[in-house]
Amino acid sequence: MTSLHTNDSTPTTQPMKRWILPAGATDAAELVLDETPVPVPGPGEVRIRVRAISMNYCDQLILKGSFGRLPERDLVPLSDVAGEIAAVGPQVEDWRVGDRVTNLHVLDWSDGLPPAAMGLGLGALHEDGVLAEYVVLPARRVMRAPANLDHSEAAALPAWNALFGDHPVTTDSTVLIIGSGGVALSALQFAQAAGARVYAVVRDNAAGDALVRLGAAGYVNSVATHDWGQEVFALSGGVDKVVDSVGVSILSQALAALAPGGGVATLGLFDAARGPLDGYALLGKQARIRGVAVGSEAMHRDLVSYVESHGIHPVIDRRIDFLDAPAAYTAQTSRGLFGKIVIEFS
Repeated sequence: MTSLHTNDSTPTTQPMKRWILPAGATDAAELVLDETPVPVPGPGEVRIRVRAISMNYCDQLILKGSFGRLPERDLVPLSDVAGEIAAVGPQVEDWRVGDRVTNLHVLDWSDGLPPAAMGLGLGALHEDGVLAEYVVLPARRVMRAPANLDHSEAAALPAWNALFGDHPVTTDSTVLIIGSGGVALSALQFAQAAGARVYAVVRDNAAGDALVRLGAAGYVNSVATHDWGQEVFALSGGVDKVVDSVGVSILSQALAALAPGGGVATLGLFDAARGPLDGYALLGKQARIRGVAVGSEAMHRDLVSYVESHGIHPVIDRRIDFLDAPAAYTAQTSRGLFGKIVIEFS
């Protein structure tokens, strides 16, 4: 049996800081900065010194209590972390102190379809998240961080499954992204690296113009154009894939934007309302609609390799200090968001 290995200068008797979302709290101002002993990894576990944490829109739903909360449980929120291995527990052979790592959102999803009891990931239901100075995770839930990224960039890597998990995007593909948040911008970068053409739907022209400067072929303003799906079809000739980072309520518009045989990858929870679905477009275009989870271990390995080989750097809208973490929730919902919100340690 391997004993605990650490070169971390923080003794486990010294308290660490973490943020707690109290049971019943629904506002970021109610987050509580707590102190607790530094956790000690057990068999098969590692301790990560947290350097950066990125935010996702599902974190807003968890905050509001409409998704991923147990009614009487305090919760450490947020799910996507980057940092360094600070200590290695017994029976861990693959990691060394100092290794730069990120986490897998889902535990024990190695490849193929996700497990039936996948859960909602860290920072939801019964699983505490990563908004803390240190976290302990199973070693099999940890992955190597891309060598070309800093910690904040490494914490901000979504969208792979939507583009490459099924009917992968190629140089002949045309892709539609929705908005200018972190998922949309990662999808733009990944699709461009594959040689695809990318169009966007935005709510203001300033965001659309910024996306064009990053390489988008064009955009449609959904505020100015109610039937934006038809407008995208006219502009692009029909797209092969829509990366739907909003939710099921836009599916009819997404179907209108598709070329025959195209597909919609739906991963958004921001608007989960059940809108009407255009069955004629679904059948007439022989379209595919696929729900997308974050991704398996195999997908994550492909993602890391792709980011390194293409020199991709995620777009970060703002970097917010850990001690100001509640402000990250407000920043993520602010008008004009362009990329990811990341909480980091100064």
